Amino acid sequence: MTKWLRSGRRRDVCVLLAGAADGELRGQQLKSRLESHYDDRIEPKAFYGSLSALVDAGFVEKRTAGLHDVYALTEAGERRVRDHYAWVRNCLES
Repeated sequence: MTKWLRSGRRRDVCVLLAGAADGELRGQQLKSRLESHYDDRIEPKAFYGSLSALVDAGFVEKRTAGLHDVYALTEAGERRVRDHYAWVRNCLES
């Protein structure tokens, strides 16, 4: 497992992006969906730090659309999410 997968928040951000209808979400949409899933508030600094780490690692790309930053998985991020999904599925079927 690579280091980026050790963070549950980073994994969950990538899973949300993989499941996004148009393949991308605004930062606030991602944060709101995670908070809803976790049933807890996430500190903005910690959340955007996770996003920045994913961008820096090349798993997520960021672009500006109007006033908002929009995030999408890169090919490398998509591959990692699919690998992780296969591992989870294999563990559950065993």
